[in-house]
Amino acid sequence: MPQSMKGNEAMVYKFNKARNRTVDWAWKLLVYVLVTGISFVILYPLFRRVSMAVKDPADIYNPTIYMVPVHFTLDNLKQAMDILNYWPMLGNTIVFVAVMTLLQAVSCALAGYGFARFVFPGSNIMFILVVLTIMVPMNTLMVPMYLHFRSFDVLGLIGLFSGKEGVNLLNTYWPSIITSALANGLKSGLYIYIFRQFFKGLPKEIEEAALIDGAGAYRTFLRIMMPNAVPALMTVMLFAFVWQYNDTFYASLFMSDSALMSIKVASLPADTNQYLPTLLGFGSGSEMRADPNHVAMIVDTGILLAIAPLIIMYLFVQRYFVESVERTGVVG
Repeated sequence: MPQSMKGNEAMVYKFNKARNRTVDWAWKLLVYVLVTGISFVILYPLFRRVSMAVKDPADIYNPTIYMVPVHFTLDNLKQAMDILNYWPMLGNTIVFVAVMTLLQAVSCALAGYGFARFVFPGSNIMFILVVLTIMVPMNTLMVPMYLHFRSFDVLGLIGLFSGKEGVNLLNTYWPSIITSALANGLKSGLYIYIFRQFFKGLPKEIEEAALIDGAGAYRTFLRIMMPNAVPALMTVMLFAFVWQYNDTFYASLFMSDSALMSIKVASLPADTNQYLPTLLGFGSGSEMRADPNHVAMIVDTGILLAIAPLIIMYLFVQRYFVESVERTGVVG
């Protein structure tokens, strides 16, 4: 082979190697830019609220201060906690959300297992209706659900024996308990879909072996299928906990007077305007109005306190959450 051909091949090889290296660096740079931009969009509101939480009101009108305050204080946190009645309300909210999460996980798992393994007349139509509940806006169900629980009656039995229209369950926890226990709560259609798809992916030989050993349908579900459904169970429970914790629609519809975090945060601006002058020592009968910018600081601090439990929970369970989502195939 002539020396010139060898030289050309070497030059082509070096050119291709340099081009591949350039493409790799360009792709990495693009990924870093995208990740940085997305991280900024997600984290900036959080950093802003942290800055507001430790900023002294004297720094509000200082044009030289952007994110890092000159005077640090914890008064905003104390005032926001007083207005929210934070610790009792947080404990009440955590207990309520945990109970609703467990009820939804169990009921939706049972419904999803039934759709995945049992064939009965109309099963496909019923599952289509379950999927449709995911796409139906909650606002369209607001009036009938409100009327249903304002005069709650099971098969007309209460009206038959007592002559009353029904039992008023509004401003109690019973509407959420009933809907969650019957797989009809917040986002239950999505949870049923997740469990159904997961159970359909499990081999039927596991159940057949249990049936041969004398286990019935419920025992097979509890002793065999549920231990194998830990990834789907983890995904559903995390989704249910976060969505139930942040829910304002059902909470304001059924439990507007309850001490729940979502309801209190929704009314935080009005409560801050009302109670902040008293906390600042002006007296309950004072006509002095709070500074709107100071009110905004307290509101931002209250929102930070409201989302803090979810952030802490995510720090501990994010690895298990990612693994469970990968194993269940939940995307989007």
